[in-house]
This record gives sequence, structure tokens and C-alpha cells, in this order.
Amino acid sequence: MAAEDRASRTDPPVGLKANAIGFVDALVIGLNSTSPAYSLAAVIGPIVALAGIYAPGVMFASFVPMLFIASAFYYLNKVDQDCGTTFSWVTRAMGPWAGWLGGWAIAMTGVLVVGSLADVAVSFALLSFGLDSWVDNAFVQQSLTVLLILVMTAACVVGTELSAKVQNVLILAQVAFLLVFVGVALYRVYAGTSTYDSVEPSVDWLNPFGAGGAALTGGLLLGVFIYWGWESAVNLTEEVEDSATAPGKAGLWSTVILLVTYVSVGFAVVAYAGPAFLAENADEEEFIFAQLATDVLGGWDWVLLLAVSTSAIASTQTTIIPASRTALSMARRRALPAHYGHISPRFRTPDVSTWWVAGIAIAWYLVVNQISENALLDSLTALSLLIAFYYALTGLACAVYYRRHLFESVHNFLLIGLGPLVGAGLLTWLLVRSVSDMSDPENSYSGDSWFGMGPPLVIGIGIALTGVVVMIVWRLRSPAFWAERPGVADPDLVHGRKGR
Repeated sequence: MAAEDRASRTDPPVGLKANAIGFVDALVIGLNSTSPAYSLAAVIGPIVALAGIYAPGVMFASFVPMLFIASAFYYLNKVDQDCGTTFSWVTRAMGPWAGWLGGWAIAMTGVLVVGSLADVAVSFALLSFGLDSWVDNAFVQQSLTVLLILVMTAACVVGTELSAKVQNVLILAQVAFLLVFVGVALYRVYAGTSTYDSVEPSVDWLNPFGAGGAALTGGLLLGVFIYWGWESAVNLTEEVEDSATAPGKAGLWSTVILLVTYVSVGFAVVAYAGPAFLAENADEEEFIFAQLATDVLGGWDWVLLLAVSTSAIASTQTTIIPASRTALSMARRRALPAHYGHISPRFRTPDVSTWWVAGIAIAWYLVVNQISENALLDSLTALSLLIAFYYALTGLACAVYYRRHLFESVHNFLLIGLGPLVGAGLLTWLLVRSVSDMSDPENSYSGDSWFGMGPPLVIGIGIALTGVVVMIVWRLRSPAFWAERPGVADPDLVHGRKGR
């Protein structure tokens, strides 16, 4: 025992690798976490079905709450560079119970979505190589999906630098492919060679209210999904150079770049295919993109198919980051068992929590697929509940934690107080609206009724109740974390008078 005590005093604890990546790397990881090409493929049909030619405007409107929440992430990271982000910040501002639930929501989003992302990555990769029959083979599809998750998880564990290098290549390929599609589609619209009832783009399409309030509401719900994920850049705060400001800036710039990308592709798709075709085929979701790729690019359709695949591959990897770093942060604060906080001495990454996230995600993917493919899509719909919940918590926590500084300047009032609160309010409204919509089984992909409700709502409630049970059990076993008390932002950190 004495030897162990001496070792614990002399050997410094293993921490995450500081300054492992720079601002650009963090920005790329934030972009890839949203999976732009995949997100567009998944929602372009439903958004056009709701809003018609005003789909680009709805995409613009859904950017607004994301920008407000990104502002909250920036200012909270400025005073607390913790890889647990929402978990740590909400705990400091509003107490351990709210903080724990925020951390649980982040971890569970990774579990729900990783399998689906990998599944889409495999499907579109097979389609791009002409292996269409393999996509219909459930055993091959699921085996390759699990293999991809394992490979991407290993890349996360081996090191943040390797992850960043992989992400840099994937985002370049993805953006290049999307630009090629946009350029060719718009050229064919103006040349009059579209195979559909194309329409020339108009600046009026940016009016989010053009299609009416109901369309805007539905579009905002979809917008929560397509913009979600940029905060992965902030989860890497302990591993990024200039950790007090660079990760937050990366998150903010990610949302802006996503806005430009989404609106550009939205204009190209609506102009080329026309709203009538897209509305008629909205239920085909991401495979609309596959069909348009063939029509727009001809024999080069593999370019766009590969863009969606690389997008989903990139997001498979980066989506593991928030969940694993949040689990690490929770374990360090004794809000989870200590082994989740283990950091690889060789790679300086949270290896245990990363593999646990991957393992649970694989199990979820395989089990849900045994129910039906639609059940997997229903589990993705449940994501909007978790995302809206922890984003709203973060916006509220920003105003609460900075409450003594909100009236020091107009800048603080607008960007640290009012903006995050408006973002939190919009997302809370969307959360309530989502619960209302999901209570009707007819609004789910499967159309099945689970306990008289839609499967997505049952999944969301189940995850929330499981989190409450786990939290209470761990509170009884290890009460130390729950002794923490809410506080306020350190004035010296707010005004930049000292480092972390």
C-alpha cells in the first residue's frame, strides 16, 4: 500500500493530450459531425414537401436557434474548458441533477445515431461501386456496418491527431462532391436540359414564411437534425490549441459554413427537380439524392453517392467524440463509475468510454434492426427530443451562469443573455411540439403503436426514464458529485484576466 501511495504521488495522472489539434482541425471535426451530405440527403425531400420552393428559406430559419446556442457554447467554453461541455456547464450553473441529465442526453444521442450513420455510409458506398444487390442483403449490410463502426472507433482511440487527419480528407472530398453537384445542376437548369420540371432560382425562396406557419414549424424540427453535431469541436476543447476561444469559434463558424452549404444545395435541388417531383417522392428520403445524382451527373453519379458515404463515415467517427468525452468528464467528477474516466497512457484518449459508446451503439443497431428497418428510423426521430433538450439546457445555463455580467454591456446582454435564452426558448417549443407530434403513431416511420404512442416518443421516454433510474442508483452509491452547488462565472475569466 505504501508503494502505491508513493507511486500515486510521483506519477502524474494521465490526461487528454493538450494542443493535439488546431483551430482548423476542430472546425473540420465540427463540420463533419453534422454529416452535411448525409443530412441533406435525409431531409431535402421532406423539407421541400413541407415548404416547396421556400425550402432554402426554411433551412435559413432553422439556422437561427443553432447560432444562438453556438454562442452559448462559445461563452461557456471561455470560462470552463471541460470536454464534458453541457454536462459540466449545466452542473456549474444549475446544479448536479440537471447537469447529469444533460450529460446522459448527449451520451445517448451517440448511441442512437452511430449505427444509422454507419449503415447509410455502407449503403451509399456499395451503390457508388455498383454493388446494389449487396445493399439488399441484410447480413452483408449489417456486418459491414459493424465493421465500419469498429474501425472508426479504433481511429478515435488511436489519437485525436489521426482523427483530425481522417476528417480533413473526408470533408474535402465531401464539399468537393457537393460543389460539383450544385454547379452541374444549376448549369443544366439555365441550359434547359433538366429532365424534370425545373424552375429558375429566385431570391424570394429565402423567405421562410412564404409557405406558411405549419411548413416553417415542420422545417424547424428537421433543422434541429441537420445542424446538430457542430459542438463536437467544443468537446475537444482540452485537446485544441488556444482552448479558451478556438473550440467555441470553431463551433460558431461550423454553423455558418453549414448554412451556406445547405442553402446552396437547397437552391440547386429545388431548381433542378422542381418542387412537385420532390413532394411526390418525399417518403424516399435519402434515396432521392441517389436518383438526382444519376440524373444530374449521369455516369458520374458515383461522385454524389460517394459524397453521402464519406459524409456518413466522417460523422460515424465524430459522433463518438461528444458521447465518449462527456462520459469521461462525468467519471472524473464521480457522476459515473471511475473506469469510464480511464485515459490510454499511450494515445492519451478516453479509450474505455469510447469503446463502451461504440459497443452499446452496435448492440442498439443490431437489436433495433431485428424489429424492422423502420424501427431504426423511428429511433433516429427520437433524437430530436434529446438534442432539443440538451441544447435548450445549454442556452439556459449560459444566461444563468453569466447572470452577474449580463448588464455590463449591450454585447453581453445580446450574445450571452438574450440570444441563448431565445435559442433555448425556441428549442423548448420544438421539444414540446415534437412530443405532441410523436404521440400519434401515424406520424412515425413504421406507423406502429407502442403503448398507444408513436415508437419515437416511447424510445425517447424510455431513454429519459432509464437515465433517471441510473442517476438515482448512482446517487445512492456515490453521493459525492451531488454535493456540488451551483455557482456563477468567475469575473476574472469573463474579463480575460487569468487563464484556466
